[in-house]
Amino acid sequence: MKLFHLPTVQFTQEQEQFRLDVRTFLQDELAKGTFTPKCDSWLSGDDPEFSKLIGQKGWIGLTWPKKYGGQERSTIDRYILTEEFLAVGAPVAAHWFADRQTGPLLLRYGTEEQRDYFLPKIVKGECYFGIGLSEPNSGSDLASVSTRAEKVDGGWIVNGQKIWTSNAHLCHYMVTLVRTSPFDGKNKHAGLSQLIVDLHAEGVTVVPIKFLTGEHHYNEVFFDNVFVPDNMVVGEVGNGWIQGLAELAFERSGPERILSTFPLIDELIQELKRQNNLEGLQQASKIVARLWGLRNLSIGVAQLLESGNGDDVSIPAALVKALGTKFEQSIPEITRLIVQTYPTLDAHRKIDRFMAESILHAPGFTIRGGTSEVLYGVVAKGVIAQ
Repeated sequence: MKLFHLPTVQFTQEQEQFRLDVRTFLQDELAKGTFTPKCDSWLSGDDPEFSKLIGQKGWIGLTWPKKYGGQERSTIDRYILTEEFLAVGAPVAAHWFADRQTGPLLLRYGTEEQRDYFLPKIVKGECYFGIGLSEPNSGSDLASVSTRAEKVDGGWIVNGQKIWTSNAHLCHYMVTLVRTSPFDGKNKHAGLSQLIVDLHAEGVTVVPIKFLTGEHHYNEVFFDNVFVPDNMVVGEVGNGWIQGLAELAFERSGPERILSTFPLIDELIQELKRQNNLEGLQQASKIVARLWGLRNLSIGVAQLLESGNGDDVSIPAALVKALGTKFEQSIPEITRLIVQTYPTLDAHRKIDRFMAESILHAPGFTIRGGTSEVLYGVVAKGVIAQ
């Protein structure tokens, strides 16, 4: 894997037209009042009806095979689609994780039965997945998870707990990393497996973790003797760590790692234009320049995923996430220094509302998808290995 030689992407005329089509659709729906733009909409913008509308457009599972309801379009097409959704702050959180991670995971490791059952429902915007990774006593050491699954006739009995599970209170299922073999201190990555857990099954309890504002996105999920049938094992038993790493590449490298606060950036520029603040616009141009560089890095990873050459994208994906987090968290502070704002969630001015959303959500950017310290470690080890 050539860490510093990611491919350059040139959009085709058809792809540029696709961007315009998506943008026109979103502007039309915005004019109708179908949704209210917000920052960090891929986590906090839950709107099942909007997800169904997107499904009707054929824009969920865009790259997946047509036999499962997908469109068999390119990864770059999906990147364009994602950019446009996030740029306008559209409420895509309901179907987000299933589209971004679960579908590709099942396409690569799932059984035909699992693909036939889940993928068409995801494509329609009717089936949502959570990601069960973090645990209270594991911190950033994901390999130390202790949620266990014990083999019984016809399936597995799961006991344990997951935390910081985004939108588990709205999801139907959760891909859950569990320990199916006793912990081995000399090889702690062994003995982990992935199970699809029905979040409405007996023994599953979802407890909200609310922001100080009352917003509800994160959850704790408890498993008390939850039965999971054998046909809900993803891939091979004991291969969960490798499968999880492949899944994280999709999670860490996408445009959501650099565009969560884009509505605030856009509104900042519009406000500066209204004020004819040339000095402020000059400062804002530096933000755009940084964003452009990160975008080129992110879309280069997307191109590697598109090529299917087996390139290891885990290191550049970690780099996108680590640098993107630092960039996104800087936007509220930079905005505060350029213009005067009065951040409140119910503000009439968009810049005030976007500012409040960015301030409140920014601390979480560091955690989700891996902490910055761990990601820098991944990059450093990868560079040394080169």
